[in-house]
Amino acid sequence: MDFSAISSSLMQMFDVQVLGWLLLGVLVGIIFGAIPGLTATTAIALFTPMTFGLNFNSAFSFLLAIFCGGLYAGSIPAILIKTPGAPGNAATILDGYPMARSGRAGEALFHSVFSSWIGGTFSALALLFFAPVIAKLALQFGPQEYFSVSLFGLSCIAGLSGKSLAKGIAGGVLGMLFGTVGLDPIDGMSRFTFGQVNLLRGIEIVPALVGLFAVTEVLLKANTIGKEEIVNIPQISLKLVNILSYIRLYWHKKILVFKSAVIGTIVGAIPGTGASTASWISYNEARRTTKHPEEFGNGSVDGLIASETANNAISGGALIPLLTLGIPGDTATAVLLGALTIQGLIPGPMMLVEHFNILALMLWMLMLGNLFMLIFGVWGSKYFPKILSIPQQILMPIILVLCVTGSYAVANSFFDVQIALILGILGFIMVKYEFPLAPLVLGLILGPIMEPNFRRALVANQMNPMIFITSPISLFFLLLTLFTAVMVYRRTKKSAAK
Repeated sequence: MDFSAISSSLMQMFDVQVLGWLLLGVLVGIIFGAIPGLTATTAIALFTPMTFGLNFNSAFSFLLAIFCGGLYAGSIPAILIKTPGAPGNAATILDGYPMARSGRAGEALFHSVFSSWIGGTFSALALLFFAPVIAKLALQFGPQEYFSVSLFGLSCIAGLSGKSLAKGIAGGVLGMLFGTVGLDPIDGMSRFTFGQVNLLRGIEIVPALVGLFAVTEVLLKANTIGKEEIVNIPQISLKLVNILSYIRLYWHKKILVFKSAVIGTIVGAIPGTGASTASWISYNEARRTTKHPEEFGNGSVDGLIASETANNAISGGALIPLLTLGIPGDTATAVLLGALTIQGLIPGPMMLVEHFNILALMLWMLMLGNLFMLIFGVWGSKYFPKILSIPQQILMPIILVLCVTGSYAVANSFFDVQIALILGILGFIMVKYEFPLAPLVLGLILGPIMEPNFRRALVANQMNPMIFITSPISLFFLLLTLFTAVMVYRRTKKSAAK
């Protein structure tokens, strides 16, 4: 490893122009991330043309800072108004929103930004030290490995089902069914489109999340306006107190934080997975290993820390396959691939050899970007909770407007707005009958990954199902899934005995 290149790259980061672009990028990322539907990917795509006339240092300081700020900021609406700013922040709702409703909004926002900073910083270091190793592991992933990872991810449904495992499984199956809408990934035939051309591209995840969480919440709140709910809002604590005690908590949670950061980095390095998969797997792993699983979904700090640490840890992880293999780890890095070509750089196996200084520069860009994100996030945490003091009669229509805007912004399509509204009504009905929404979202995200890879693996191996257990990586995740299922069965049996 060239430590002289690392130190010289750090010196380049102290250029006033570079620091200015970093600051601007973090602010842009936070603004876009905090508006439901307008994700970090959207911001990077919109502002990449601005980098045409910039040098590499300024251009990528700006874009990577947007990436960092956007990944974190999606947790702000998730915590305050139960609306994930991006798909990767959906798991944050489960404990972040209950914390806000119980008067701990400031605490939840602090843990969100601090966990995001730890995850982002850890993954930046992983990018430098483990890029060759993780890239080599990701290169070994074929259809059978992707299927097994997705199946393991679906085992999270058991941990997200609340009181009724049957209702959780039903929600997961419904989500997977929604994931089959559109063109068949293997045969190219249309499925469940009912003659609707707009459904050929399937159900987009952002409008789905906006509908299931945000529109559902608006409908639920509309049902309670003028009742006890409106009385409780002024009683919510809006102050961020005792920051040092919050920070000390992380020493006691060091194993949880480290495990979540590792999960986020590894999942981020596997192309096609992304923040959603990382945060759900990390959340479920935290719930599986905790001594107090009953707290999850009711304002558990562990759940919030696990999901947000893993969510931001994908930032460095997703850059690993991009820089070493030329394969984007997620949609945001797919846009960054285009930005690299604008700068005359061709990502691939020789990137580390010929342009190690580029890797070192990106390390410091991520490190400083996450540091600025922490500063802005902690400062803003004093003011973000004030949104809760807005009367529900005013806040709910504003949220509904943001839902429409965010859904439309995905593809400039009013059809996506209709999807969000329809799924919002479905979510309202499900909540009324005590069906958890999280398994449905998990099925919708992982189903489209799981199905085509299952079929590709069989087709490529003469329909021989043994391919799933002859691959060591696939077998490992299948055994992990089996272990999780056994643990859930034992826990369910123990609960029934009580």
